[in-house]
Amino acid sequence: MPLTLSARFAFDLDQASDTLMQFEVAALDDQRILDAQLDMPGHQTVTRVPAQDGIGERMWMRAEGHVEVDYRASLAIDRPIAELEPLEEVPLRELPGEAVPYLIESRYCHGSQFLDFTQSEFGAIEPGGARVAAIRDWVAGNIAYTPGASNAATTATDTFHTGAGICRDFAHLFVTLARACAIPARYVACYAPGVVPQDFHAVAQVFLNDTGQSTGGAWHLVDATGMADLSQAAIIGVGRDAGDVSFMTSFGPMRFESSEVSVSHEPQAPDGTDERPSPPNKEAQPA
Repeated sequence: MPLTLSARFAFDLDQASDTLMQFEVAALDDQRILDAQLDMPGHQTVTRVPAQDGIGERMWMRAEGHVEVDYRASLAIDRPIAELEPLEEVPLRELPGEAVPYLIESRYCHGSQFLDFTQSEFGAIEPGGARVAAIRDWVAGNIAYTPGASNAATTATDTFHTGAGICRDFAHLFVTLARACAIPARYVACYAPGVVPQDFHAVAQVFLNDTGQSTGGAWHLVDATGMADLSQAAIIGVGRDAGDVSFMTSFGPMRFESSEVSVSHEPQAPDGTDERPSPPNKEAQPA
């Protein structure tokens, strides 16, 4: 059954301002968009540009006053998820150009601060997928999913020390620890069924070889929260961290009002809502 999703959010701009948004699902080989509708009442000026790594699109909007966004989509996802442990590392000297930036520190992910920790915690584990799985399990076991425990300025280092956060923080810490182990890792924004409370979700991807593959490599999804069905996650975009793929970044004074996200395999009613009861929503946190 196709995955159906909707995202509604509203905000106010005190003056004419530019806003960069990325909330539409990307058209990819393993996720095919069957239908999509976007409603933004008013006369906003919108320009689309390619997003990071050419995955999805960003949308520039010039607007003033009250803005409401109503996005709905239906898509077919055919994505096998490989077991992590058998996957082999790609030697650094053989990494393609697309993977190299994801070894380097970024705004929220300071891998150099964790070199000693990752060596002591994961150094004895076979490099590659087994080490990735150990990092995922460590984050899952040591960070408590706690709405309100973080904000838009929270870094992976902050999350490590407080031991609490939301999906954004889980993804940042996983990415940071993977990079500290010299494993290319990037942040992934997505919609995913099974996430409670339902909202924009954050997972990660690591660049590894398939077992027995002599060259190349591929990106593999990882969710340290353990909530998402990765085979059915609808990818929005990727980046070094949340700053590259925030669903909304305003370049002027802005008041964020509300956000509501729904993701399911159930048909949607004509108004875009699920025909089954939805889990409670938490306010989306602009990165």
